[in-house]
Amino acid sequence: MNIEPIGIIKSCFRQKFGIPRQPGLVPLATATLRLHGNYNAPEMVRGLEAFSHIWLIFEFHATRDKAWKAMVRPPRLGGNDKIGVLATRSMFRPNGLGLSVCKLESVNTDSGAVSLLLSGVDLLDNTPVFDIKPYLPYADSIETAHGAYADKKPIPQHEVFFTDEALAQCKLAQSETDLVALISQILAQDPRPAFQQGKHTQRGYAMQLFDLDIKWHYKNDTVVVVEVVKLLSI
Repeated sequence: MNIEPIGIIKSCFRQKFGIPRQPGLVPLATATLRLHGNYNAPEMVRGLEAFSHIWLIFEFHATRDKAWKAMVRPPRLGGNDKIGVLATRSMFRPNGLGLSVCKLESVNTDSGAVSLLLSGVDLLDNTPVFDIKPYLPYADSIETAHGAYADKKPIPQHEVFFTDEALAQCKLAQSETDLVALISQILAQDPRPAFQQGKHTQRGYAMQLFDLDIKWHYKNDTVVVVEVVKLLSI
């Protein structure tokens, strides 16, 4: 079977580091799905605006040239224990396909161009999307389900603080998004690799968000954001 993308994600996440490990963990994380080619037609999404959430089937395009393995180390197990790749949501998969549920904020069909505004995303910028399906609460939310080693939603691990300079830089960025709240939601989840989490270190970290470079470090059990600056080029 040959499949092709029906659209491309334009996301606030410009690199893998910093992306939440599951959808919905960072409610303020936004993206736009732009349909293209033969699929860029308003009739394709007629009625979709009546649903609150949608499923996306997509490609882990940033790992396209990476090999997959039968056994992987899930972050929720501390990055130490190995289990089968098909018992995880690892991005290193036999066919590189991902599944994500997003909140559908709006459907835009202005000038015949179709775009969907999404929130709570865990998707990298330029992610190819192969299919869209409406989320059905009666079928997709199973009260008796259990999730093994990832049965419960992760609890934010850190309080996040901003230096006065970083707060001023957030205001200067003039973003439509509440940058302080968005950055706080992301960093509270601790995006570091599992083997580094829980460790006290003064090492600095950085990630790209929108057209910004975010820099922070850990101080005991807190995160201190020290710089929020425009990238020279994106």
